[in-house]
Amino acid sequence: VVNLMGRTFMGDFDCPFRAMDKLLAELEPKPPVIIVDFHAEATSEKMAMGRYLDGRVSAVLGTHTHVGTIDAQLLPQGTAYVTDIGMTGPIDSIIGDDTESVLQRFLTAIPHHLSVGKGKVMFNAILVRIDDDSGRAISIDRIYREVE
Repeated sequence: VVNLMGRTFMGDFDCPFRAMDKLLAELEPKPPVIIVDFHAEATSEKMAMGRYLDGRVSAVLGTHTHVGTIDAQLLPQGTAYVTDIGMTGPIDSIIGDDTESVLQRFLTAIPHHLSVGKGKVMFNAILVRIDDDSGRAISIDRIYREVE
C-alpha cells in the first residue's frame, strides 16, 4: 500500500506522479499487487493519477474529501479506480463535524475548534478483487452502510 499526497489546493509537496514513478522503478522485485491511497483535494488530480498509473498498479483509491463518489470503475489496463472512498463518521454533520460549528465558521470567518458530529454513523468502503498473479483488478464495488 502506497500513500501519495496530491498538490492541488493542498500545499507544496513533491510531485506525486514523479514520486510514484521513482518508487515503481526502485521496487525490486515488483510485488504483483500495489494499492495506492491518493490523498488529494481535486477530483481532476485524482482522475489524472488513476489514468497515469493504469496498468502499473492494482488500484488507485482517492481519499480526503469525505464524500464518496459513484465512479468506481475498472480502467482500460486493469487498475481499479474511485475518486473518493468516502468517510466513516456521523451522517448528521458536515463532513464529520458538528453542523453548527461549521456554519459559525463560515458565517463569521473566525477560525475555531470544530467538534465531531453526533448520531447515526455512515460507513463507506471499497471492495477490490485482485488477481494474485497478474495484480490486475477483477472488480471494484462500493460499500455503504448506516450504523446506529
